[in-house]
Amino acid sequence: MTDRLIRLMRIITLVQAKPGILARELAERCETTERTIYRDMEALSAMHIPIANMGHGRGYMFISHFAMYPLNWSDEEAQAFMQLTDVMDDIRPLLKPAFESAYEKVIASSQKDRTERVEWGEQIRGMFKEGATVWQNNEGDEPSHALLTLLQAGISLNSIEGNYLSQGEMGMIRFDPYCLIPREYQFDLLAYCHLSERMRTFQVNRLHNLRIMPRTFRKNEYLIESYFRAPWTTKGSTDGDAIKIRFSSLVVERVMQERFFVRPVLTIEPEGTLLFETVIFNVEELFVWISKYGSQAEILEPEHFRALMKEHLERWLQVYSQK
Repeated sequence: MTDRLIRLMRIITLVQAKPGILARELAERCETTERTIYRDMEALSAMHIPIANMGHGRGYMFISHFAMYPLNWSDEEAQAFMQLTDVMDDIRPLLKPAFESAYEKVIASSQKDRTERVEWGEQIRGMFKEGATVWQNNEGDEPSHALLTLLQAGISLNSIEGNYLSQGEMGMIRFDPYCLIPREYQFDLLAYCHLSERMRTFQVNRLHNLRIMPRTFRKNEYLIESYFRAPWTTKGSTDGDAIKIRFSSLVVERVMQERFFVRPVLTIEPEGTLLFETVIFNVEELFVWISKYGSQAEILEPEHFRALMKEHLERWLQVYSQK
């Protein structure tokens, strides 16, 4: 069993190194028969390794972006390997002459890879700027590493463990990162939360002590589409309200530049005004959004939303009427 596992890993490496390699050459390099190579290919296919025979005389190659990186090891594995330096003098007589030079090349490659990852991370982090909360000291605080960790895990499809600050309390969370959503002066993260077993959004600046886990996940596109079925969603909502809003001609271009996760129905009226129709699931977020446009936006339907907006504005008026 061990011999076959080693041979399967060898086949993957050979196909990656030489796309189009023939079964005959694989058999020679693995010191086995072509019949055995064919059986091994069936086993790899059952393991969902995307190697395909491209036809007579064209050999085997990967049919996706799959790749195996021998040096894609963890920091703990690299540190353990580097400890061989401490005992190299003792074990050198037991090793072949080429081992030490091979060891040095592996260490050099690992160090270069680590340096490149750090430089890449610094460049990526520098491309994203977030606003600071009022209790943060902009000059003294360390920059957040959450965005970099989320990007790395999102690309490699690894789950994440960490802490999330909610209502003044820090709690443990575990989630699968799906995508970052830019907001004004901050980013939200859309993720599948393992604790609640549903899609959730997290404010990135409230994520702390993030750790990339060895567990991988597969993105469920249906979950994303279901979550973004409307511009505003809220916990537990299943039915939304159809709403109509009229924007004055002064802000039409600004509204048209807004980004939504579904396409609302937009109608330019003869007077140059814009009729905006969509479905909402969270009234409070609607009021926050529409307040940006002030008197240039008017809720037309439904009538109870008009009444709620009127109450909202009356409360504002009371605040500013007090002496």
